[in-house]
Amino acid sequence: MNKAHSCSIYKKCGGCQLTNMTYEEQLSHKMKYVIAKLGRFCRVDEIIGMEVPFHYRNKMQAAFSTDGRGNAVSGVWQSATSRIAKTDSCLIEDEMSNWIVRAARGMLKEYKITVYNPKNGKGCLRHIMVRHAKVTDEIMVVIVTNGNKFPRGKEFAAELARRFPLIKTVVHYINNTDTPLWMEKENEVLLGEGYLEDVLCGCRFKISPKSFYQINSVQTEKLYGKAVEFADLNGKETVIDAYCGIGTIGIIASKSGANVIGIETEPSAVKNAKENAKLNDIGNYKVYLGDAGKVMTEMLKNGVKTDVVFADPPRPGCSKEFLADMVKASPKKIVYVSCNPDTLARDLAYLTKNGYKVNKIQPVDMFPHTGHIEVVCLLTSNEK
Repeated sequence: MNKAHSCSIYKKCGGCQLTNMTYEEQLSHKMKYVIAKLGRFCRVDEIIGMEVPFHYRNKMQAAFSTDGRGNAVSGVWQSATSRIAKTDSCLIEDEMSNWIVRAARGMLKEYKITVYNPKNGKGCLRHIMVRHAKVTDEIMVVIVTNGNKFPRGKEFAAELARRFPLIKTVVHYINNTDTPLWMEKENEVLLGEGYLEDVLCGCRFKISPKSFYQINSVQTEKLYGKAVEFADLNGKETVIDAYCGIGTIGIIASKSGANVIGIETEPSAVKNAKENAKLNDIGNYKVYLGDAGKVMTEMLKNGVKTDVVFADPPRPGCSKEFLADMVKASPKKIVYVSCNPDTLARDLAYLTKNGYKVNKIQPVDMFPHTGHIEVVCLLTSNEK
């Protein structure tokens, strides 16, 4: 690719900060950024890019509003201006998801569904989220309304599924908050079972509306593949999958035969992780609700040694308490997956001052055309 790709709402949206660059220039820019942040720890391996860096997002959220004539419009919510950047297509969003949102918007008048107005708090529809599983080709649609009433909701869902047969389930959530894209609590499943399934690195995963699941399936396979490669498991280890979410990394790693323990603070994610272990018929993966650092400390008190830790925290990185507990548990290897090189640099500085050496740093371009980058690192203990 030797040219940049333009977008009609590039400046209004703000979601893709790098579309003024060619993809090769983007990769070079991100590589320099990672080296600047992390190069002092060890050599940074060449960034892993995408062959086709477009329409890669398996999840999209379309906010709804009305124009000056009272017609429904949808697009990207801008937190800085509290406005919607109107769009019917996107370079990075899944194309099928865009078609579904446009179809749903066109059905609103027929079903007499009003659009939420934040100025007076009236109106029904606030936003629609669509997930598209890339391997199974299953689609989930989540419709979020202002208040718990969604008139003719099941009819609406059935008609949408008739038009798009890949839709497996439609779920209705409510949002009575000031946060535009929030889903407060589940109200009802309008169609299907309320979840979809996808396959990642040979394992099958059940995904609920609020489940955390990486948005770029192609690059996630490469990222998690590197993480498991760095761990180099022989099947005899005790492995902690910290911040385990729905169990993706830990379940994939458990194929080595190692004893993997997933730990998560979100109850719904723990439920999903247990279901996913069962779905894959895995007996050497257990998941617990709680704080990973405290679990490791308790294991140490009971004479159970942690050999390897997978840490995949959110953007703020690992807490000081978790890092301290992990150092006390003294695993031989730490595989750290990060979506924020700034907080990763902070955490690596702590770990290298407390008995660990950074051996490998691998950037993966999970978010083409944006300024974001994912990095996986291998750390090993200095103790012989």
